[in-house]
Amino acid sequence: MHLLALPKSQRPREKLLNLGPETLSDAELLAIFLRTGIAGMNAVELAEMLLRKTESLHNLFNATLPEFAAIKGMGEAKYVQLQAVLELCKRYLKEPCLRTTLFDSPDAVRNYLTMKLRGLGHEVFVVLYLDNQNRLIKDEVLFQGTINAASVYPREVVKAALKINAASLILAHNHPSGVAEPSQADKLITKKLQHALGLIDVQVLDHLIVAGPDCLSFAERGLI
Repeated sequence: MHLLALPKSQRPREKLLNLGPETLSDAELLAIFLRTGIAGMNAVELAEMLLRKTESLHNLFNATLPEFAAIKGMGEAKYVQLQAVLELCKRYLKEPCLRTTLFDSPDAVRNYLTMKLRGLGHEVFVVLYLDNQNRLIKDEVLFQGTINAASVYPREVVKAALKINAASLILAHNHPSGVAEPSQADKLITKKLQHALGLIDVQVLDHLIVAGPDCLSFAERGLI
């Protein structure tokens, strides 16, 4: 059925305007993004098919271009639009980190890092460089691949901290396995970095592990 054949109260755009975006289903929100359907499917039906094919919004947003374009009705243009939406969400979540003292807003840090790291299929090690008021100066992916004591080099973190003139750092990495619990290697890396950075009077405030929707804090666990 064409969307225009539906009662106005059931059309995604009108429903959003009248009742708010939180009242829409994932498929209805996705239909607004898609704008139009394809032969035999209106935009909502197409969105429902997309979610069935990919099994979740998470998988949809993290599909590669070939995977996305293999789905009927999808192509490079829609892929580019979807990636632009994802990047805007990341930047939206990063803004509070740039404006506020981070330990006054721990949820802002968690939300930003979870959005940034949760969809990655490989491990990355991120450093958030903070000024003397705990405001974010810059964040940077320093290492990629399996994160262990051999692959994270304290001297590189020290060099970067000195170059940026950071007063303190927040460390973060992801666990693609979906388990947020810190390994012995994670604990060892943290201690090595604390020691190396302590020699230049730069404090490690926290180490966060992102695993899917979960985000574990070393500081909250008493590990820092």
